[in-house]
Amino acid sequence: MSPVTASRSLHLALLAACAAVLAWSGVLPKDRLTWLLEVAPAMAAAVALAIAYPRWRFTPLVLTLIAIHAVILMVGGKYTYAEVPAFNWLRDEFGLARNYYDRVGHFAQGFVPALVAREILLRRGVLGPGRWLFFLVSCVCLAISACYEFIEWWVAVATGEAAEAFLGTQGDVWDTQWDMFLALVGALVAQLVLRRRHDRQLGMSGSADA
Repeated sequence: MSPVTASRSLHLALLAACAAVLAWSGVLPKDRLTWLLEVAPAMAAAVALAIAYPRWRFTPLVLTLIAIHAVILMVGGKYTYAEVPAFNWLRDEFGLARNYYDRVGHFAQGFVPALVAREILLRRGVLGPGRWLFFLVSCVCLAISACYEFIEWWVAVATGEAAEAFLGTQGDVWDTQWDMFLALVGALVAQLVLRRRHDRQLGMSGSADA
């Protein structure tokens, strides 16, 4: 398998775009603690990509999805997930029950890691395309989502009311369950919709993936 890895120019373009959004989001965010908590995963991913760069480059598809996910986190950090203006408008215009930007964020929390995990597992030869790969990738994404909910719980315990914007429950007692469910849905959709394109960039053909 000879994957088509992201070029240096794509790396630099996505890095520049994410850096610009990060700088914008860091200017007078609604809540500084929430901003730090929300953008931390994006910054950690950037550090990990930089460390791995000499030895490992993701495919253009996966790298672009990582950048999009980072932007979603930064926008949520800027306004808090419950107060993103465009989704406030949607809520008010269509009489929705809540600001749904956090649902988008948790869907992405499954959608993007699914392709990341899939690429790592395939390129490392852990599994080949097929039902077991589909199942394991879905499990990995659900585990990531559950661990993130643990982090939200620990932050809430440690900071009390200061974590309310970070939790973003908006009064929904089932918010944690919705978050994990949407991450799982995102993982399933990503694999079903993008696996063939992903396989082409990985230099694979005739995928038997479910």
